[in-house]
Amino acid sequence: MTSPTVNLISECYIKPPDGDLSADANQPIHFTPFELPFLNLNYSQKGLLFAKPQPPENQDFSITAYLDDLRRSLSATLTHFYPLVGRLATRKQQNPPSYVIYIDPENSSGVKFVYATVDVNISDILTFTYVPLVVHSFFDLNNVINHDGHTLPLLSIQVTELNDGIFIGGSINHLIADGTSFWHFMAAWSDTFRSKEQKRFFKRQELKGYDPIINLPFTHHDQFIERFEYPQCQARFFHFSTATVSRLKAKANAECNTHKISSLQAVSALLWRCITRVRRQSGQSETICILAISNRRRVNPPLSDDYFGCPVQSVRGTATVEDLMAHGLGWAALRLQEAVANHDNTAVEKRLESWLKNPVIYKLSGLFHRNAVSFVSSPRFDMYGCEFGLGKAVAARSGGANKADGKMTMYPGRDGGGSMDVEVCLLPEYMNDLENDDELINALGEYNN
Repeated sequence: MTSPTVNLISECYIKPPDGDLSADANQPIHFTPFELPFLNLNYSQKGLLFAKPQPPENQDFSITAYLDDLRRSLSATLTHFYPLVGRLATRKQQNPPSYVIYIDPENSSGVKFVYATVDVNISDILTFTYVPLVVHSFFDLNNVINHDGHTLPLLSIQVTELNDGIFIGGSINHLIADGTSFWHFMAAWSDTFRSKEQKRFFKRQELKGYDPIINLPFTHHDQFIERFEYPQCQARFFHFSTATVSRLKAKANAECNTHKISSLQAVSALLWRCITRVRRQSGQSETICILAISNRRRVNPPLSDDYFGCPVQSVRGTATVEDLMAHGLGWAALRLQEAVANHDNTAVEKRLESWLKNPVIYKLSGLFHRNAVSFVSSPRFDMYGCEFGLGKAVAARSGGANKADGKMTMYPGRDGGGSMDVEVCLLPEYMNDLENDDELINALGEYNN
C-alpha cells in the first residue's frame, strides 16, 4: 500500500526571547566520554499523537492559534534550555595537535519548527498490525547523524496535523540528550504551554576526575564518519498490561527464588527468549541481550536526575542459544539482573578510562549484532504527562532513526499502573514467527488487547 504524503506547510526557527538569556548562555559546552563515541548515531526521534478537541470544545479550536501558542511557549522554554538552539563546532589546531567537538550556543539559527499536514486519521495509525511507514514522515531530520549537528539544528519539532489528530514529534541530537533529557525538555515545554511555573532547566555537571575538554585523535571527520542504512524491518507494538507485567515479574523471581528481578528485566528476558527462538540460531552460538542504562546514579558523586545530556552505556546478558532455551524465564531474567547490578561506579570508571586511552567513534554497522536484541528507552518516562493543552495523548511513537533488526523500544502503557508497550523491530521473516510464538502468546494471554 502506498504511504500517504505528508505535506510541508511551513517552517521557521525558534529562539528564546531577546534579552532573556543569562550571561553564561554563550559559553561552549563540552561533551563527555559517554557522548562522543556516538557521533555516528542517528538523531533520536520520539513523539506524541493527540486527538483534536471534540465538540463542544472544538468550536473555538484553531490550528493557526494553536501553532502560535506552541511557538510562543517553545521560545519561552528555550530560555531555560538555551544550548538546544546552538550548533556543534569543531576546534582544530596543529601545534599542539587538537581536535575538540563541542556545542557552540552562539552559532545558532535556533530550533527548527515545522508544520505539516497529512490526509490520514488516528485510526489509520493505531489499527494496523504494523507501524505504518507514514509515521516516519511525522519527524524532521531523517537520515542524519549526530555529527551533522555542525550544520543542522540540534532539535527540530514537527507538528503534523491529521484529519482528526495532531502529532508533535521531536528529532534531537543524541549527543546532547538521551531519553531522560528529551522527555524532561518536553515536560518543561508542556508546562510552559499550560502557563505553569517553570521548574525544569538545562542542568549540566562535569564528571569529577575527568578533563572536561576531550581531544579526539583525528584531523578530519572523514576519519571516523560512517553513514549506514539498516535493512528494512517491520515494527509493531506489543502491549503488556499491568497484570501481565506483574505475572511475568513474579514468575521470574519465583523460578530463581529471589526478589531482585525487576519488571523491565522480566519483560526483556521474555522477548530475548522468544526472538532468539524465532531466529533459529544454532544451539552453540552466542545470543546477546543489550540494555541501555543511565549512569546518572551510578557514578560517584552521582549526577542529578535532571542532568541534561546522554550519560548512557549498555550492559549485556549473554548465553548460548542452547542454555537460553533449556532454562526458564527466570534464568534469562537473572542474567540481565546481574548485568545491571554489576554496572556500578567501578565498572563505569573502567570503561571511561579505557575509552580515554583509546578514543573510538562507534560505527552503526557494528553496534547491532545479528544474534542480539537491544532494549532502549524506558517505561518509566512520563511521556503521557506531556499534554500540550490537548489532554492525554492517545499514543507515543518513534521515527525511523536507529531502527534495526532486534531493536526494542520501551514505552509506558497509556493506562499506567506499570503497564508497558514495547515496539519490536524485526526482519519480516522473523516477525511472522514471533507473532505465533507460543511463549509470547501465553505470556500476553487475554491481556493483549
